[in-house]
Amino acid sequence: MNEINAEYKVKLDNVFEGPMDLLVHLIKKNEVDIYDIPVGLITEQYLAYLDWMKLLNIDIVGDFLVMASTLAQIKSRMLLPFHGDEDEEEDPRLEIARPLAEYLQIKSAAEELANRNMLGDKMFTRPAVNKAAFEGDQELIQVGLFELIDAFQRILEKASKDHVVDLSADKVSVKDRMNVIIAILEEKGSVAFVELFPAQPRKTDIIATFLALLELMRLNLVRAVQAPAGNTIRLFYQ
Repeated sequence: MNEINAEYKVKLDNVFEGPMDLLVHLIKKNEVDIYDIPVGLITEQYLAYLDWMKLLNIDIVGDFLVMASTLAQIKSRMLLPFHGDEDEEEDPRLEIARPLAEYLQIKSAAEELANRNMLGDKMFTRPAVNKAAFEGDQELIQVGLFELIDAFQRILEKASKDHVVDLSADKVSVKDRMNVIIAILEEKGSVAFVELFPAQPRKTDIIATFLALLELMRLNLVRAVQAPAGNTIRLFYQ
């Protein structure tokens, strides 16, 4: 795996989400209340995502590490004895619950504004393909980095279960995979995320393809979307 991405680092810049977005993703994924966060579970999963990002050589900015430290501190404080007679003792989880609630309000307002702008021709350069991509008139939502990592994990796990063995020692080029993805999207207009990977892909191909997709999204050449009620991630060339 390192052979592919050792010389290739995905920059998050301002395109992909930050630590607050990862927390929101985990809270939604686990279907928990932001004021009743299972800190141990969320911290464990948060660190697991950071491990995946490091493994893929995704540039982790300092804010992610600061949040990891904050979660660890809150987890430690939760383990301390609680003195029930001290009414003023505050739940340590409020340290992240309050800013998280505020962030969700801001994010919701920003998304509503963005959706209004996208009603024109700014979301897709090929609206006709967009209509054919999903059944019915479903509102499409943009897919973020962490949803893509989830989808990537599922494909990688399936490859492991299928006992796919790399028979070729050829080095996989992320730039070559970028060109392949662009060629596919130029021909089809849109494609399901899973369709980027052959039936029995090599792990090296899976990783290189995923990194290529992230770079194309960072360059604003590809957009990933899905219907709110569906799991299918679809990619559009823009």
